[in-house]
Amino acid sequence: MDPARRTDTRAVTTDRREGALPPGYAEWLADLKARVRTTQFRAARAANTEVLRLYWSIGHDILVRQRDQGWGAKVVQRLAQDLATEFPGQSGWSKRNLQWMRKAAEAWPTLAEFVHHVGAQLPWRHITVLMDRLDSREARDWYAARAVAEGWSRNVLEHFIKVDLRGHLGAAPTNFPAALDPADSELAQQIVKDPYVFEHLAVVERAAERNVEQALMDHLQDTLMELGRGMAFVGRQVRLEVTDSKGDTDEFVVDLLLFHIPQARYIVVELKTGKFQPAHLGQLGTYVAIVDHQMRDPDRHAPTIGILLCTGKNEATVRFSLASTNAPVGVADYEGLPADVQAALPSADELREIITQTDQTLDR
Repeated sequence: MDPARRTDTRAVTTDRREGALPPGYAEWLADLKARVRTTQFRAARAANTEVLRLYWSIGHDILVRQRDQGWGAKVVQRLAQDLATEFPGQSGWSKRNLQWMRKAAEAWPTLAEFVHHVGAQLPWRHITVLMDRLDSREARDWYAARAVAEGWSRNVLEHFIKVDLRGHLGAAPTNFPAALDPADSELAQQIVKDPYVFEHLAVVERAAERNVEQALMDHLQDTLMELGRGMAFVGRQVRLEVTDSKGDTDEFVVDLLLFHIPQARYIVVELKTGKFQPAHLGQLGTYVAIVDHQMRDPDRHAPTIGILLCTGKNEATVRFSLASTNAPVGVADYEGLPADVQAALPSADELREIITQTDQTLDR
């Protein structure tokens, strides 16, 4: 045997004895892991689809027999008992759940419609929320499609139905058609709604400072959820500096800066506690222009937009004001604070102080 060949053989043998992996093993393992996870997902989805097919078929049978043969509610109660006895280790055979099955067959008259819209993609508990909270087939299909596309949990689905996301989405007056390209204008319009309902703010009452600080952080998640799916928090009280050729510097403070991940764009949010004033758009437009110039990467990011949140507006005044600004901005109301809670809230100056103290605490 050639000496060089003997050396190579010994090296390979030594490597294997010492536990070294052959070339390409790590890549192959990563591919296998991905294939296993994909198969697991497909299996779970297929199992979910089969369960929902079964539920729809049972509901359809109940519906037909009650309609054509006059079966009453007592039969459903008896059916629940018999199925629970026959399948003691399975859940889902309560009278209430059988009634949901009947309602599903009523809401989606054919199995093909049911599977196409929700059956193959949403868990059963999501479907019961759609049936319980919504009256029209159109609304159920709209929320079902959004829940699938954006991966909503059951609680998130309930929240968006409660605040009427479908009715509010895209309703805010904006100047996007004039300030953005047509395709981008349509995308940006999908982000904004009117009004925004920040019901979670109602629980913030006068309390110890540490409780208020914690509430501000906790409620940030609720605020982002209300502002829309895909929003990432960049910062609050974000300072922007503008320096001219002479070295003079002006400083501005943005209430809330977000980044919309699906559309890859910055969103500047300004909060006003009173009725809309045209001057508000001038301020917001300046912030949008600065963020767009200083933070946005034109090769990777869509144009920056602004959202002005206020507690009332004259629609005609808003339209005239929007027409007079070149920055892409929208105006929306926010609501959800009962009068007694509003009276208990700290003033704007007190909130700024709380935010400052919170930042100092987090920095320590």
